[in-house]
Amino acid sequence: MIWLISYFVFWFLLMGVSTGALAWRRGSQPQPLPNALPRVSILIAARNEEASLGRCLQAIRQLHYPAHLVEVLVGDDGSTDRTHAVAEAAMQGYTGSFQCLPIVDTLGTARGKANVLAHLTRAATSDYFFITDADIAVPPTWLTGLLAHTAPGVGTITGLTLVQGPRLFDQLQGLDWLMSLGLVQVVSDWGVPVTAMGNNMLVTRAAYQATGGYEALPFSVTEDYALFKATLQHDFGYRILFRPEVLAESLPQPTLPALLHQRRRWMRGVEQLPWWLQANLLLYSGFYPALAVLFWLAGPAAGCSVWVVKLLLQGTLAHVCYRRAGRRAPLLLVPAFELYTLLVAGCLLVFRLLPVPFVWKGRKY
Repeated sequence: MIWLISYFVFWFLLMGVSTGALAWRRGSQPQPLPNALPRVSILIAARNEEASLGRCLQAIRQLHYPAHLVEVLVGDDGSTDRTHAVAEAAMQGYTGSFQCLPIVDTLGTARGKANVLAHLTRAATSDYFFITDADIAVPPTWLTGLLAHTAPGVGTITGLTLVQGPRLFDQLQGLDWLMSLGLVQVVSDWGVPVTAMGNNMLVTRAAYQATGGYEALPFSVTEDYALFKATLQHDFGYRILFRPEVLAESLPQPTLPALLHQRRRWMRGVEQLPWWLQANLLLYSGFYPALAVLFWLAGPAAGCSVWVVKLLLQGTLAHVCYRRAGRRAPLLLVPAFELYTLLVAGCLLVFRLLPVPFVWKGRKY
């Protein structure tokens, strides 16, 4: 029983410290933009994205940045739908530079999205690569928001992403994303490089080329994290931002199986984190097994009390995360989020242990 009490005390302290750190720490502060704004390249890998690419490109057309300084490069990764036609139609009349490039061959070790980005970086003509996905709608302040945190020696800058959708399942995904990113932000603010997100990221040409590019990196299904690690190994710094001006909106995964395939891909990146960070994640995820033991040993009253405290901490974290992102937290969803978390975690554990490939963007890995 003593070890169980010690576990819950440590878990609550971990959550409390993380929530407080997220509420009070602000990370890197933006710098004044130069009078002469730089030319930038926006890189988008697209595979069978006819349903979402138009929304993505319309958001790019609304950017608060001189269009003549922006080149938009879409890589059509062997799509079998109308992805190319949708891209051309969405960007018709755009006063900046736009190309939709068919990706038909493989560069070096790159595969999938990494291969598309390897091609697009070769076609890009600027010193700043802004990378996003076809299911993302970036805010009008996206370019200036990320550029404001550039500095000598900084190779990658990662923005913030929130899942948005009308269904309960969509909103629970959004709550999941933002609270997870909040914990990532806490660790980042403490100076520990955790990860980067390839749907909302700025990479300088200097940092990218120092790594040899995706064609020279070992293949990974978490290509953004692989590139992030490579830039760190070449002594480039990083910034991870939790700010409303770089908050992009992502389309949700439509079904539970699709969500599990996404999360299993992310787990490949988690498995490459330092052991001590994996241990903390295991501690964080072990709350409900420990709670079940508490119910069994100490009875329902003790178990329910601990669970209520957990809900309060979880709600506080959600409130802080959404407030820093400039949004209102859906606090009424916190109890439902607990059931969602149990369902996803249980299914993902089984899925991860099964000797079956996972599917992403129509390819098996």
